[in-house]
Amino acid sequence: MSWRVALLRALQQRLINPIVRFAWDVKLPIPGDALLETTGRRTGRLRYTPVCDGLDGDIFWLVAQRGRRADWVRNLEADPRVRVKTGGGRSARWRTGTAHIVDDDDPRERQRYIARSSLARRLCVGTSEAVATSPLTVRIELDQP
Repeated sequence: MSWRVALLRALQQRLINPIVRFAWDVKLPIPGDALLETTGRRTGRLRYTPVCDGLDGDIFWLVAQRGRRADWVRNLEADPRVRVKTGGGRSARWRTGTAHIVDDDDPRERQRYIARSSLARRLCVGTSEAVATSPLTVRIELDQP
């Protein structure tokens, strides 16, 4: 991994992700972002990860930047029941679903698909692509509301 990718990843984990989580906490989420809730594979504690908003009807698409090495991917492999929070302000809501890794999907094409729907998603996906080392597609089949 290059020093640039390592620096971007550190900035994302130590600065950007905490700011995005805080924005969700104060009900001012950043457009184009969503929040993924997984259960920690070792601790059983709930874990919250900022992700790009990949909502497409009753499917939520994600691309893991670090593939199966990402902690949230390891968590959903241990327990595929997850929640995602999308929308902003009062329209923000949690939806439960079941996550599946899609090995035969092209993650770069999936990112382009996610980015097509809005400028905010394009910005999120563009930032995500900059630090992706081994992208992997995840599909979450959302439960009916």
